Amino acid sequence: MIKIKQVLTKKDRKEFVNFPLRLYKNNPYFVPPIYMDEMSVFTDKNAYLKTCDQVFFLAEKDGKTVGRIQGIVQKVYNEMNSEKRIRFTRFDCIDDLEVSTALFNALEEYAKANGFDTVCGPLGYSDLEREGLLIEGFEELSTYEEQYNYSYYQKHIENMGYEKEIDWVEYQVMLPDEPNEKLKRVSEHALRLSNLHLADLSKMSNAEIIEKYKDGIFHCIDECYKHLYGTVPFDKDSMEQVVEGFKIAVNKDFLIIVLDENENVVAFALALPSLSKALQKSGGRLTIPAIFRLLRAIKKPEIIDMALIGVLPKYQSKGVNAVALQSLVEMFKKNNLKYCETNLNLETNHQVQAQWKYFKVRQHKRRRAFIKKL
Repeated sequence: MIKIKQVLTKKDRKEFVNFPLRLYKNNPYFVPPIYMDEMSVFTDKNAYLKTCDQVFFLAEKDGKTVGRIQGIVQKVYNEMNSEKRIRFTRFDCIDDLEVSTALFNALEEYAKANGFDTVCGPLGYSDLEREGLLIEGFEELSTYEEQYNYSYYQKHIENMGYEKEIDWVEYQVMLPDEPNEKLKRVSEHALRLSNLHLADLSKMSNAEIIEKYKDGIFHCIDECYKHLYGTVPFDKDSMEQVVEGFKIAVNKDFLIIVLDENENVVAFALALPSLSKALQKSGGRLTIPAIFRLLRAIKKPEIIDMALIGVLPKYQSKGVNAVALQSLVEMFKKNNLKYCETNLNLETNHQVQAQWKYFKVRQHKRRRAFIKKL
């Protein structure tokens, strides 16, 4: 007998966050999110609650938690697109179709009772959250920015009548065997052509960099990403929350900012030192040993994750993308990096995927967003 209950108490909230940590215990590919960030989702610290509604469910069997799911109503997205969608995310369960069916039934009943006609996901509050169900690459280490899941999840979701809406692909990017002088020439020409220059971050602290350039960076994000799947613009509060989430891992050696003659941000690329191994041992909790591991990973990484990249539309046809890519080449050389993880590239975003032609790449993961009409 499966029991579904809505998450309402402090005890339920802890159980909701702790369940996947037990489910994936000793799994070598799972990387937990930071524990306190997950707990803050339920509280007023979650800036997205000003623009989103949410609901959480737990599944129990024989007195034990066996599954969970969250629903998000992204009201800004629905208003912008004249849709009545609810997103599912944070779906985890044991390999039991009865459990997953009960969880999705609970979410769908909630959706119908509140006037929604479509369920989609996995999607978070915004495009800068973990999204997509892993359907290829189960024996690849997850990144801190994305979610790992077992292979049976796809069968469970499709069993409930969900179909593919869109896929993302991910790559491992390595330096080519031979240097690409063409990329360097294109990068230098693009800067001269548009009278642009790279921001000098060498004498600035992380706090100074964030304060000076965050508004310009988020302007780039909104302009570059607004036509992509599932995106919403960032308000001031959600922007500050994203900054706070990324701040722990920022190393200015892996940040590129391109400015115009008036010091306005026209392009940027942010890579983060891989935190995967550092977070695995502590279950995402920031214990003292975990903090030391994080600091070592941030200071001397062997792997970096491409977190964000954006070029204002008016510069995209002027070779400015090459500036970020050439800077990535220099990052590899300076820091003796093994490889870079691209994280999610929409399968339809051929422009982004084409830029990896300057490197050796291995497409090693694929994620999927599903949809169901109610």
